[in-house]
Amino acid sequence: MTTEKSIKERLRLGFMLAGRYVSPALLAALGVLLITGFALFVPPYIGVADNGDFFRSIYSEGLYFNLPDYDSQRFGYFVKQYGIYQYFNENGTTIVSSQSLFIKAALLLNQLLFSSVVFDIRFQALLFTLLLTAAVYLLVEALTWKIARKRGYLIALLAIFMFGDTGYTAYFSSFFGESIVYVMMLLVFASWLLMYRKRYNDYALLALLVISTLILTTSKQQNAPVGIIVACMAVVLLWVRKERLFRLLTAGALVLLFVSGVATYAMISKEFVNINQYHAMTRGVLMQTANPEDTLKSFEIDKQYAILKGSIFYEPYATVDVNSPMLEKDFYSRYGFVSILAYYVTHPDKLHSILNVAAKDAFTIRPTAMGNYEASAGKPFGTHAGFFSGYSVMKKGLSPKTYGFIVIWIVVIVGLYMPSFVAAFRARDPRLAQRLLLIVTMIFIGLAGILVSIIGAGDADLAKHEFLFTVAFDLVTFMAIADGLSRRLMRNHEYAPDDADKIRTGTGKGGNALAQHPSL
Repeated sequence: MTTEKSIKERLRLGFMLAGRYVSPALLAALGVLLITGFALFVPPYIGVADNGDFFRSIYSEGLYFNLPDYDSQRFGYFVKQYGIYQYFNENGTTIVSSQSLFIKAALLLNQLLFSSVVFDIRFQALLFTLLLTAAVYLLVEALTWKIARKRGYLIALLAIFMFGDTGYTAYFSSFFGESIVYVMMLLVFASWLLMYRKRYNDYALLALLVISTLILTTSKQQNAPVGIIVACMAVVLLWVRKERLFRLLTAGALVLLFVSGVATYAMISKEFVNINQYHAMTRGVLMQTANPEDTLKSFEIDKQYAILKGSIFYEPYATVDVNSPMLEKDFYSRYGFVSILAYYVTHPDKLHSILNVAAKDAFTIRPTAMGNYEASAGKPFGTHAGFFSGYSVMKKGLSPKTYGFIVIWIVVIVGLYMPSFVAAFRARDPRLAQRLLLIVTMIFIGLAGILVSIIGAGDADLAKHEFLFTVAFDLVTFMAIADGLSRRLMRNHEYAPDDADKIRTGTGKGGNALAQHPSL
């Protein structure tokens, strides 16, 4: 009996010490680090198989496919090792992307610690794992600062469950840009949220926000709207501090973000323009109509091209050469992003249809077409990893597959955060207004990801193309749950939970908290 009591006392003491030294943010970061480390660095290793796109990212960086049977492993098995060119690399840059920074850094680390002949993709996975750990720490710190530890630990566990899911982290062992999108979205969200909370140095957080947004915007051409959206929505940051230096730096940063968005769009190569444009018509507009001939006529395109309905750019035995001058003159030149957008706007039934198609994949984290294991693991071709994938499986299975649900979600989220925004507006406090602006920014980024996908490339590879939305959805939903647990959902951060009744009645210290809040 004495021994049992002694064990209980030691456990209680251990929990007390852990509570003192392990903050919710640290718990979340360590949890994600351990789970991701186990998934990516302990056999059987988890990654994402190549769908044929990797060559665009690796050839110009001095890497090549060194497995004789590499082609047979596409889609089904991920490959962790690649060859490093030992001679002059004649391959030019296929796409301009911030992804090359991470590949170069991983390659340098690989050559220092492992080999100058063989590149192991786990060095890249290591970089992203460390960045994710830092991002999760900052995110949870922003949402748990100055709240009860018990509630903070619940939020930390939820963060581990959502953001440590292998549906997300498997991308780290691949050359898909989604790994950059995932980590940078978390850093953008966390840095802006910490600025709202007035946690850490505003100048450092502004730098982190700008750098993360720049990397995110330039990681994929599809992300060009991100820089423009953040630049427009973050204008209120100019008034967060009164110092002239801060305002000048913020203004310059916002201009830089806007220009980066425009430049990313302008630098899309002709090859990618044709691929996306082809799918926008064949897998988008024509897929939503029962009379493709009449639809083509509205674009002043010869009705004979109706035969292309449902086809894809990469078909080995196509009915027409997709790169032919004839197609360039009579097909590609007749439409573009603006004309397709105008078509959907003037045909609401077709827009409704394509939006529902998009909604079916809007909540899918893991691409269904690509496997997660190496061939040496002995798994069937295309097998998906089941380790720590509860959230991605639950999200895909339980989320309603209509765009109507997305609309309802937006209305509910904005409605919940509107009272605190109105209070901040009335008090003329720009810092306290940041929370709703951040949420709306994330929603706009997510919606832009959907619209750019369906208008720019139809339903081709939607699960990957809508990745921006699924990350934005998770971040905003996580924040709403966390704020609900910490009793801050409809109130700004300096209101203590015990003051809730006083705030509602307008009495006591909390009732005039906004008016008393010092200028920032």
